[in-house]
Amino acid sequence: MQNDYIAIASLNQYSYCPHRCWRMSCAGEFVDNQYTIEGTSLHERVHTLDSGQREEIWQVRAIWLKSEKYGLIGKSDLVEESQGCWYPVEYKRGHKGEFDNDELQVAAQALCLEDMTGKTVSKGYVYYAQSHQRQEVKITAQLREEAIATIQSVTTLLETGKMPLPIYSPRCQGCSFYSQCLPQVGTKINRYQEAN
Repeated sequence: MQNDYIAIASLNQYSYCPHRCWRMSCAGEFVDNQYTIEGTSLHERVHTLDSGQREEIWQVRAIWLKSEKYGLIGKSDLVEESQGCWYPVEYKRGHKGEFDNDELQVAAQALCLEDMTGKTVSKGYVYYAQSHQRQEVKITAQLREEAIATIQSVTTLLETGKMPLPIYSPRCQGCSFYSQCLPQVGTKINRYQEAN
């Protein structure tokens, strides 16, 4: 049995940016911006512990998911059960982006649900508050492998504490750490190291 569990959300953070994950998980830093405040507000509304029936779907909000097999733990936004099948639903403030980090978080929740229920989870959803749309996430073999590989990467990051250099990309523009990590500097350092 593993005593130190990885937060499910850290897979999302690592997939989005390993440097961001290091700042949050290893350095214990957090910086708010417009997007993090909106996300916190959304999750405060969603995380009102509740359960109930909606048509033929049983729903429970804000329950803890845990997998001893994968060493994961985290609070779910919503878990649904219909006809013996379980589905995680992750809430996000914006709209579907071009990155797959939200899907990776849903896959990690699915791994936990499978460990907890003994049943295969074939899909989950991301609900985007800005568009009021659910996006189905198929829990494919490839997505499972990606989630497991990311668990390993986060585990290594936490064990070594080694800071990945920030690498500039379009996703940096919305990051709350943008002015702290100076990603253009990291990119320049990488180019310099590669040249020498």
